Amino acid sequence: MPTFFEPKQIATPGDLVAEGEYFAGENTYKEDKRIYANRTGIVEYDNKTVNIVALKSFYMPKPGDIIIGTVVGIGFNGWTIDLNGPYQAFLRPSDVLSRPFKPQKDELSQVLDIGDLVVAKIVSYDRTHDPQITVAEPGLGKITRGQIIKITPTKIPRVIGKKGSMISMIKQETDCQIILGLNGVVLVTGKTPDEEQAALMAIHKVEEESHTSGLTDRITQMLKKEKSKREEVKE
Repeated sequence: MPTFFEPKQIATPGDLVAEGEYFAGENTYKEDKRIYANRTGIVEYDNKTVNIVALKSFYMPKPGDIIIGTVVGIGFNGWTIDLNGPYQAFLRPSDVLSRPFKPQKDELSQVLDIGDLVVAKIVSYDRTHDPQITVAEPGLGKITRGQIIKITPTKIPRVIGKKGSMISMIKQETDCQIILGLNGVVLVTGKTPDEEQAALMAIHKVEEESHTSGLTDRITQMLKKEKSKREEVKE
């Protein structure tokens, strides 16, 4: 049962990736007993399942996903939220206000205005209706501080790392809080702009070099050097 690509190598549409008793996973298809790529991306093997992690992709909403969205519209009965992709979501006032919504009295722009960012959860989505989101859970709501970076959504698992190893290391070395939106939008909040900048630099490096080996070690060393510089400045 041969494979024709090493893990993390880049395949292009039509490339023969594996042959034999394998299963076609994400962005692959099977003809006879051969697995082919149908998108350009990074080859991954999960037991006998062959996946291609697309280098460029857009976010597909799934119920339960935590996302970071931007208010792009205010209507009579709620807000329209951009999800950093082809889909827009709807946020109801009842999921934001701590009291009953009164259309004749409440001015929604005073609560969330155009351009505001929110951390939210996908409540429901199917192809016949726009996604519906909520901020009525702990840790969700309007973003009031921090810096935002947008990366390819399929790279979010790489930023997380195995068992959370990568993101835990970045948080520890930068002393930042980091919220990873599964739609590719990341919020970094630190005590200083320099700490935030170090975390943003690390996340960007993960996105750019996600297909390479030894990445965690390289980023750890980079962040330790940046941390030493910040400490020297304090002294």
